[in-house]
Amino acid sequence: MRNRSDQLFLREALVDLAALPDDAWEKSIAKPLLVHFRLGGQEPARDEEDEVSAEIRAWFEDYERKLRAEARAEEAARAVLTALRVRGIAVPDAARERVLAEKNTEILERWHERAVVAASLAEVLDDLS
Repeated sequence: MRNRSDQLFLREALVDLAALPDDAWEKSIAKPLLVHFRLGGQEPARDEEDEVSAEIRAWFEDYERKLRAEARAEEAARAVLTALRVRGIAVPDAARERVLAEKNTEILERWHERAVVAASLAEVLDDLS
């Protein structure tokens, strides 16, 4: 059973972690561990733990959503590059990095649609000189 000071410590840790930038290495390491150890426990939560448990679950669900969005964007970027490769369109390193760095799936989908019928890279990427 966790005591009140453990609950306060956990709540403070969550607040501190949430304040870090999304790309902070501390966040990428601590978040999954907190979620694993808190949600993986077998003891039932007491009433005073319910709020912290709900907070951790919401945080975990948000974390999963972000991971899924990143995976969808990476998959869409690879589809753009594959379509360009199959069409025989050369992709310089700078353009490849731009495609792989794009996280907006709507933009990536538009690029993919263009890549399927394009004759050149300029026809695919917006604002390409």
